[in-house]
Amino acid sequence: MKKTTYLLVILTLIESAVVWMLNQPLNAQKSSATLGCIPVNSRQELSEQYDPSETSGEYLGYKVTVPALFDSFAYVLGESVGVKRIEVNLAAQHVYGFDGNTKLFDFVVSTGKWAPTPKGTFTIERKIRAQKMSGGSRERNTYYYLPNVPWVMFFGNSQIPWYRGFSFHGTYWHNNFGQPMSHGCVNMKTPEAEQLFNWAPIGTPVIIY
Repeated sequence: MKKTTYLLVILTLIESAVVWMLNQPLNAQKSSATLGCIPVNSRQELSEQYDPSETSGEYLGYKVTVPALFDSFAYVLGESVGVKRIEVNLAAQHVYGFDGNTKLFDFVVSTGKWAPTPKGTFTIERKIRAQKMSGGSRERNTYYYLPNVPWVMFFGNSQIPWYRGFSFHGTYWHNNFGQPMSHGCVNMKTPEAEQLFNWAPIGTPVIIY
């Protein structure tokens, strides 16, 4: 009789523990690591999310000013003579743009710190001039809410689809380029992100190493 009672108590405790675990919220830090910079609904078509009324954001506990989005028209190059590709050197924190064997760009960037930027071969899948990005965890001081992130280019492959949220984009919330600073995306100086955005069509190969 006592053994039966003990068994019932143990089973009740196990059931209570399982119910408690199922009712817990998902860990925000793990979510940001699996979704890149921005969670995007699977396979949805993106639309521009520029909102001029959004003038402030938040990054790692700090308020940041959201600049107005405008075209600088600063980028002018002749027609491409080779196959364009983008390379990302994670160790050096640099992005290179190649036309065939000719290096056209060499930009200092910031890649993943709070979540890794994935290595491998990808292609540019989607391009959008402005996108709201948010994620991270307030408890871990990694929370960010960033409206009107400019010149966003999502990349992906068969293992890591574009809607996982990894992208190149402009950056207005920090100026610490050359150091990992992102949640998996490639943070670029905004004028250079615009330059890359205007140069690289959808389908451009991206090699990250």
